[in-house]
Amino acid sequence: MFVDDAEPLRNPDQGAGTSVLERPETQESPVRDDGGDADRFAHYVSKDRIAESRMTGRPVVALCGKVWVPKHDPSKYPVCPDCKRIYEEMMG
Repeated sequence: MFVDDAEPLRNPDQGAGTSVLERPETQESPVRDDGGDADRFAHYVSKDRIAESRMTGRPVVALCGKVWVPKHDPSKYPVCPDCKRIYEEMMG
């Protein structure tokens, strides 16, 4: 039996077809892993790390373990109680 590779081109209504895959609609909601903590407290981070973060956009890690990219003036917020406690323990 001879199979002509051009056969689908001669009769396009027969043979393989195309179909549309439907993707279910999903609603994305941004999840804040910090619970808004970055907006409520000023955290302790070395000045060198802050300067580096401002230049590179890389996140910093506070004494309390908070990871974020600093964008706001920390003098407008109360000091994080965990950072303060850890700092005082370190200083003796």
